Amino acid sequence: MSLRQVAKPRWQAYFDRVSAMLGAKLVEIEVAGLGLGDQVEAEWIPFVGLSYDPASDLVAVIGEGVEHLIRHPKEIHVDHDTEWLHSVEVLDAEGVRHFVLLRDPLRLPAP
Repeated sequence: MSLRQVAKPRWQAYFDRVSAMLGAKLVEIEVAGLGLGDQVEAEWIPFVGLSYDPASDLVAVIGEGVEHLIRHPKEIHVDHDTEWLHSVEVLDAEGVRHFVLLRDPLRLPAP
C-alpha cells in the first residue's frame, strides 16, 4: 500500500463517497507539526464521516463526540486498496499534518 494524492477538484466527491461506503469503523486522529509536536486528538472512537466544504475550504473528520476541522487544506493523500480505506493524510496551510487512521471494530464472540 502506498499514499496516493487526491486532486483538489475531487475532494468533496471522494469524501462523500467514502463516508457513505465505509460503514462501522473506528477512527484515530493524530496531528503533527513543528510548533505542537505529535498529538492524538481522538483514539479509536466510532467513525461518523469525512467531508470537504469547498465554500469554506474546510475538511471535517467526524467521530463520535469529536469534530476535527482542518482549515485550508493544501494536499490530501489517501492509503487505500480496492476494498478498504486505511488512512487519510491532510497537509494544511500552516504545514501541520493531520492523520486519520481507520480500522474495523473488534468483533467479540457471542457469550
